[in-house]
Amino acid sequence: MRVWDDLVGQGPAVAVLEKAVVAAAAGMRGERGAAVAGMTHAWLITGPPGSGRSNAGRAFAAALQCANQGCGECNECRTALSGAHPDVSLIRTELLSIRVSEIRELIRRAAMSPTQGRWQVMVVEDADRLTEQAADALLKSIEEPSPRTVWVLCAPTVEDVVPTIRSRCRLLVLRTPPVDAVATMLTGKLGVDPELAGFAARAAQGHIGRARALARDHEVRDRRTKVLEVPFALRDLGACLKAAQQLLEAAREEAKASAAKVDEKERAELEQALGVGTKGAKPREANAALKELDEQQKARAKRWERDVLDRSLVDLIALYRDVLMVQTRSGAELINAELRPNIEQLAGRTTPEQTIRRIDALAACREAIETNVAPLLALEAMTIGLFEG
Repeated sequence: MRVWDDLVGQGPAVAVLEKAVVAAAAGMRGERGAAVAGMTHAWLITGPPGSGRSNAGRAFAAALQCANQGCGECNECRTALSGAHPDVSLIRTELLSIRVSEIRELIRRAAMSPTQGRWQVMVVEDADRLTEQAADALLKSIEEPSPRTVWVLCAPTVEDVVPTIRSRCRLLVLRTPPVDAVATMLTGKLGVDPELAGFAARAAQGHIGRARALARDHEVRDRRTKVLEVPFALRDLGACLKAAQQLLEAAREEAKASAAKVDEKERAELEQALGVGTKGAKPREANAALKELDEQQKARAKRWERDVLDRSLVDLIALYRDVLMVQTRSGAELINAELRPNIEQLAGRTTPEQTIRRIDALAACREAIETNVAPLLALEAMTIGLFEG
């Protein structure tokens, strides 16, 4: 098992990273020139959601530390992939942004020499969420890196990273994994039934994590089915407003359920660390720390709610994409092949121009929610835009 095995359908990108690992090893041996030309101190890995950006960053970090260039079996590989390696720092956020304080701590570690491994590798999984101050702080470290430090930034697109940082990084673009490759992964690694694997791979549209969830959890499949029923229930203005409310409530419930266990565990660990309920506790300090935790958890819940809504909108865009494929007789495979009768019925009573306008309405809703428009207002405008009347 190699560290690259989880990068589904990313052969060209893996080849680039493997070449860089070989070049890095050559550089450590004191070689110069062409032997080390494939390696650089700063990388920007981009690709659509679910393509494996974070996995690529972790795999690259593991391979750089491994004496066998990414065997996947040694202690260096296992600890780097899990986040336990002392010379591999992984930063990601479930909040709306990465704060400058987090980046300054990462920069402090980046300036140190490796303690056990070959390199000090800093993997920033959500580089698109850096605040302006955090990006400014990071820039100097990337411009003047320590000799044994490698920065690996991950973002959906190159435009999501500020120009001053992306211009100093080597760009590596991941592609959307092919449906066949995702289905093969589900059947081979997870033992999923081939028919269910094919459905999950199509429905996930190349998102590996989403494909795993659809293949394993019937509740995830049920929630997706309810979202795809929305266009067929928009019979009047009242139904549009009701559908928007239901989409928002479903997203909040899912985000709340996902956060409940995490929030409870975090609070219990913090209270234990602060000595809450013991004689050694300092109430004023404890209250301030708990208040900060509450604020972080609220921000995370908001992020998760946005993510659930965005996923629902992506599923609806895929449905109207299928409608357009039928209307134009393109012959392309339908993402929602199991809904073909309903899709053909919807395609028969609308025009391609109307379908494109509805896709535009969904895209506008995604953008509005991401730019902090009140979700209910954005969803109501979207469902009214989908209404055939």
